[in-house]
Amino acid sequence: MFVHHVFFWLREGLGNEEIQKVEEGIKSLLSIEAVKYGDVGKPADTDRPVIDRSYSYSLLTVFEDKDGHDIYQPHPTHKKFIEECSPFWSKVLIYDSETA
Repeated sequence: MFVHHVFFWLREGLGNEEIQKVEEGIKSLLSIEAVKYGDVGKPADTDRPVIDRSYSYSLLTVFEDKDGHDIYQPHPTHKKFIEECSPFWSKVLIYDSETA
């Protein structure tokens, strides 16, 4: 399996409409056929020193293998999301991992 976990920090001062557009855009990525499992979330209400709750949204996508991820990256839905929503975030951090 190949896991692609993306964290988004939204720009300060966004309106509700812009935030909604980002959330819908992130959720649209789950419809890409290569995604076997996915989830969109916000920071949980947990408080321990090792937890980073500074992000706005997280996207978890799981693929059968790296080939699935490589199909996902240039997919039109993914490209549209980046084009339409990238102006609304200030930072993106990605963690990719493969089954050990």
